[in-house]
Amino acid sequence: MNRVFITGASSGLGRALAQQYAASGATLGLLGRREDALRELADSLPGEHRCYAVDVRDRAALHAAASDFIAFCQGRVDVVIASAGISAGTLTEHGEDYDVFKAIVDTNLLATVATFEPFVGAMRAAGAGRLVGIASVAGVRGLPGAGAYSASKSAVVTYCESLRLELAADGIRVVTIAPGYIKTAMTAKNPYSMPFLMEADAFAQRAHAAIERGTSYTVIPWQMGVVAKLMRLLPNAVYDRLARNAPRKPRKAG
Repeated sequence: MNRVFITGASSGLGRALAQQYAASGATLGLLGRREDALRELADSLPGEHRCYAVDVRDRAALHAAASDFIAFCQGRVDVVIASAGISAGTLTEHGEDYDVFKAIVDTNLLATVATFEPFVGAMRAAGAGRLVGIASVAGVRGLPGAGAYSASKSAVVTYCESLRLELAADGIRVVTIAPGYIKTAMTAKNPYSMPFLMEADAFAQRAHAAIERGTSYTVIPWQMGVVAKLMRLLPNAVYDRLARNAPRKPRKAG
């Protein structure tokens, strides 16, 4: 897996995944909003890499970056990781939160679609490839004050599952990774305790292994996978009593 395109590469999980793949000898297409952070990252990594300062909500610019990287790789890209994501607390009764809802869904869900879109043809022609969606344990069930984030990540799971079925006959593996709490700038804003908090580099190592295996769905760390399974099994009445007073993320774009 030597040619890898990563969105959200300027920080957080995307940056950690870029470092992991570069250490394994991959050539990277690094896409993010902050050009200075991308250049600093690329300069710190072994090998030759391409940087694209693009907001993933700009579909045309995203596709132009993808086309450039495909050409740079002579038509063969092995792995595409849609890691760009934002998070914020949201409440439906606050009209000003509608734009935050939209930004979260556009970034977390629709940009995942737009990221994969230009690579499918080349991967189909090659009969191989990995498309990787980054979901979240927060997408397993709804959480109070996180309607936009939970909904967007739940949608990533079901979208990737649909895509996995659509592309299975073409030799393309679709991998869904659902992180629990990973130590990044995004989670640093959470004003509550985070069980099983994992360092970003440890997450990247486990995610890299899952992607290489072509695992269809995995939760990292495994302890949060157990939590996720229990959450799915709880009857609504029990879940509601347990979750309705859960701590909430601040209503500010992350």
